[in-house]
Amino acid sequence: MPLVSTEDRGAVRIITYTNAPFGTMTAAGAAEMFDTVLAAGKAPSVRVIVITGGLPGIFIRHYEVQELSDAADAIERGLPRASSPSGSARPPGFHALTDLIAALEKPVVAAINGLCMGGGFELSLACDLRIAGDAVTAIGLPETRIGIFPGGGGTQRLPRVVGEARALEMILRGLTVTGARAHEIGLVHEVAADPLGRALAIAAELSSRGAEGLAAAKRLTRAALDRPLAEGLADERKSFGAVMRTASARKGLQTGRPPAEIQKL
Repeated sequence: MPLVSTEDRGAVRIITYTNAPFGTMTAAGAAEMFDTVLAAGKAPSVRVIVITGGLPGIFIRHYEVQELSDAADAIERGLPRASSPSGSARPPGFHALTDLIAALEKPVVAAINGLCMGGGFELSLACDLRIAGDAVTAIGLPETRIGIFPGGGGTQRLPRVVGEARALEMILRGLTVTGARAHEIGLVHEVAADPLGRALAIAAELSSRGAEGLAAAKRLTRAALDRPLAEGLADERKSFGAVMRTASARKGLQTGRPPAEIQKL
């Protein structure tokens, strides 16, 4: 049974992860989701991607602990990492998945409909926007409680979202917070009674924007903290000129727009 399903609503593709009964992320799930996200990124008809969980009250609970334990045993015994059952190269793993989500030109919105810990939260951190349900009880990185640490991007992406001090507190103590608290401290952008519905509304808004402008804005903003200011500003100026020449920009900037529409800006 597939772990990942998709549904298109206009220019928005919903990607739903369902691994019954517990909703944990697995190597197979990461590989399947990688292929699904990659396909959405390449599809001309898709402008925005929304990722959510398919089980009631679960976004992605965390990475499957048994798989982590098996990996630890293999490392201790000095065994090579397993290949696919067919003997071919290993399928894309969790790190490849989160890197892909972060690097996509298209906006990616996480609709956090329930438990979102460990690898599940790390996946959401790779998304551009996070909308949490107001009934969500646990969002965070509890890995230190079992003697490890967030190894799926959490130590690198969380400080970029909430700052070093807050990230250290959450990671070292293995804290989880409610959806409401996550919003208060900046972990998520909004809370809503219906996170998927709200995510879809935002996605519809984004899908009406010029694709080239959104792609450039995402790329430049994500790179801002990783390079000198002068380099970033130079790239911004060059990219701005390129986007200004696109059809969507020309349409948006055309003269004679109705005053009522201009007032909305």
